[in-house]
Amino acid sequence: MNRSKIIIVVMALLTVMPTCLFAQKNKEKGKPVYEITDKIVVPHTPVQNQAKSGTCWCFAGTGLVEAEILRKYDKEINLSEMYFVRWAYTQKVNKFVRMHGTIGLSPGGEVFDVLYALNDSGMVTDDVYSGLVLGEDSHCHWELHNAISEYSKVITKKSNGNISTVWPQGIQALLDIYLGEVPEKFEFNGTEYNSKSFADKYKLNMEDYIQIGAFTHRPLYKPFNMEIPDNWTNTNTYNMNLDEIMNELDNALNSGYTVGWAQDVSDKGFNRTAGVGVVLEDDIEKIRLSNPKLYKDLTDDEIKEKLYKFETVMPEKEITEEMHQTAYDNWQTTDDHSMLIVGIAYDQNGNKYYKVKNSWGTDHIFDGYWYCSVPFVRLHTVFFTLNKEALSPAMKTKLVF
Repeated sequence: MNRSKIIIVVMALLTVMPTCLFAQKNKEKGKPVYEITDKIVVPHTPVQNQAKSGTCWCFAGTGLVEAEILRKYDKEINLSEMYFVRWAYTQKVNKFVRMHGTIGLSPGGEVFDVLYALNDSGMVTDDVYSGLVLGEDSHCHWELHNAISEYSKVITKKSNGNISTVWPQGIQALLDIYLGEVPEKFEFNGTEYNSKSFADKYKLNMEDYIQIGAFTHRPLYKPFNMEIPDNWTNTNTYNMNLDEIMNELDNALNSGYTVGWAQDVSDKGFNRTAGVGVVLEDDIEKIRLSNPKLYKDLTDDEIKEKLYKFETVMPEKEITEEMHQTAYDNWQTTDDHSMLIVGIAYDQNGNKYYKVKNSWGTDHIFDGYWYCSVPFVRLHTVFFTLNKEALSPAMKTKLVF
C-alpha cells in the first residue's frame, strides 16, 4: 500500500479534536517580590517553549543533552525536540500493541527518554526538523495525540481478524502529517550529516547517565523501578536518603553539570506571577517569629490570608524525609512536569533557591526561569537525571551499579 493510501485510511479511522488555537497571552513583567541573585549558573542553552504539548520531558531532556554537548565539546546546538518526540511515539505505540492495549498511551515521559532516543536514533537540529508543519508557529499536540491514540486502539481491535502488517507504516504516516518527514541528510556548519553521524560527531554515552531518587519504601543505594505512570521505559532509579540527594544536586551544580528534574508543579507554591516554587509555613506562631515587626499588627486570619498571595517573602516549612515520602505516597507529589536545574541563587533574605530552566517560553517575570526553594525541591522531587561524573566520590562508592 502506498503512503497516500495509508494516510487516507488512517485519517478515516480517527476521531480527533478540533485544531488548537495558538495565540499566546503576554504577561506583564513587574518588579519581582522575590529579589533573587544568581550565585552559580552552569552553561546551558536558551529557554524554549513546549506550548500546547505534553512534552516537557523532552524539552528538559534535550536541554540536558545540549548542556552536556556544550560542556564536553564547547558547542552550542539547538536540537530538535520533536525528533525525539517522534521516536518516543513510535516506541510507545509498539509497546502498546505488544501489550495488547493494556497499558497507557500518553504524551508524557521522562528526561532519560531523550538519552534513549539519542542512543537509538541519533539527533537532528531544530532548524531542519521543527515539528511545525501545519502552518502554526508553536506546538499544539492535542489532535496529534488523539489521532495516534485512536489509531492505536483500532490496531488492537483486530478488525480484520488479526494484527495487520501495515500499522507501523500508518503510525509513521501520522507522524509525517503532524510533525513532518525526517530529512535523510542535513547540513550543520557546512558539513553534511544524517541523524546518526551527527550524534557520533558530538557523542554522549547513555551509560554515563543515571536517575537518582530518595524514597523510604525502597532499599538505599540500590536501583529500583520507579512507580510512576510516565516511566514507560521502566528506567531504574538509584535510591538514597533525602539529605544525600540534595547534596548530590549541589555537588553536580558546583561541578559544572546541569540536572534534569522530574517533579510536581501542581502545588500552589509554584507560582507563575512570582516566578518561584515555595512551600510556605502555615504555623502562625512560626510566621510571627520569623518577622515580629512585619506581623505584629496583623491578626491570625490576616496572616493566613497573606499565604500564597506573594506580596512578600514569607517563611517556609522545613521538609523532612517523612514529609517527602508521604507526598509521594498520597499523590501530592507526582511527576507532572520536567525541567532542567541550571544553578543556585539566593533571595534578599539569604534564602537559597535553585535556578530552573522551564519550557514555557520567556514571557515570564524571570524570562522563562523559575527559582525553586530548597523546601520545594525537597518536597516535590521525584528524581534527578544527571551525568554519573557529577556524583560525589562518596556516593559513587555507595551506589550499586
